[in-house]
Amino acid sequence: MPEALRTREAGLLALDLLLLLLIAPVFPAFLRPGNLAALLDDTALLVLLAAGEMLVLITRGVDLSVAANLALTGMIVGLLDQAHPGLSVPLILLVAVGVGTLLGAVNGLLVWLLRMPSIVVTLGTLSIYRGGVYLVSGGKWVNSNVMSPDFLAFVRVHILGLTVLTWVAILVALLVAAFLRMSVAGRNLYAAGNNPSASAYAGISIGHMQFLAFLISGAIAGLCGYLWVSRFAVAYTDIASGFELQVIAACVIGGVSISGGVGSVPGIVLGALFLGIIKNALPLVGISPFFQMAVSGLVITTAVIINARGRREGVRRILEQPAS
Repeated sequence: MPEALRTREAGLLALDLLLLLLIAPVFPAFLRPGNLAALLDDTALLVLLAAGEMLVLITRGVDLSVAANLALTGMIVGLLDQAHPGLSVPLILLVAVGVGTLLGAVNGLLVWLLRMPSIVVTLGTLSIYRGGVYLVSGGKWVNSNVMSPDFLAFVRVHILGLTVLTWVAILVALLVAAFLRMSVAGRNLYAAGNNPSASAYAGISIGHMQFLAFLISGAIAGLCGYLWVSRFAVAYTDIASGFELQVIAACVIGGVSISGGVGSVPGIVLGALFLGIIKNALPLVGISPFFQMAVSGLVITTAVIINARGRREGVRRILEQPAS
């Protein structure tokens, strides 16, 4: 059997396909191209946030504030569009990414300069950013009737059968994969998480790598702030509440090690799709939402056990020589 077929990604792909095959006899319409395209559209935001979260996890950190970052950025661009409906979508995207990057930088600086645990930092900024949503909005909603047509239409444009939202997720996933594989900084992220002591002796700044990971994660979360508000046509104080748990779940299911140094973009994409299939398919076959939570929790627990006991074969690792 080829080595690629024994990787975590191959096993997760087989699991996703098995789920689809089990659902097909009960609900054949689920496998229609239009429905599969809708599944990709519904999972795109999870893929985007998981791509950013993966970078933080690789450096032995965790970002619990990604959904709060999304919520605050989404509310800001929603209010901006309401006040200035003539603003172009590219400018709004630039504002969203800029705000998200700034919020991510706050996390990264606190972790880097103050050497505070990332879980403590982001738990605090989660609450701060959530409170910021209320402060900037005064607790009011921004509904579709006050949003400009261009603001709402961008993510719904179809190209080759897929929405712009889906294409954005594909593009960002490819860019993150290329960054990790081809750039020195990407390789240093793996090194910093895989063996911090050896990396420090090699001249790699662990704090700088963590800051960079939080910066990119924040930028992606900011981008998702606009995409989320545009897709659902509403901004309110509880946008994406609790969504950070699904993001971390997608990463863990996709093979990202919570101990750092291990993770791949194909893995988190397949992990997000697994959660998307569960979310979209099980209700169609009459399975209770509570059972959906149980299935997700069981898979996450199993993935953590595998990550802890496995030898991390077939996954991107830096500081390891390829087999001859």
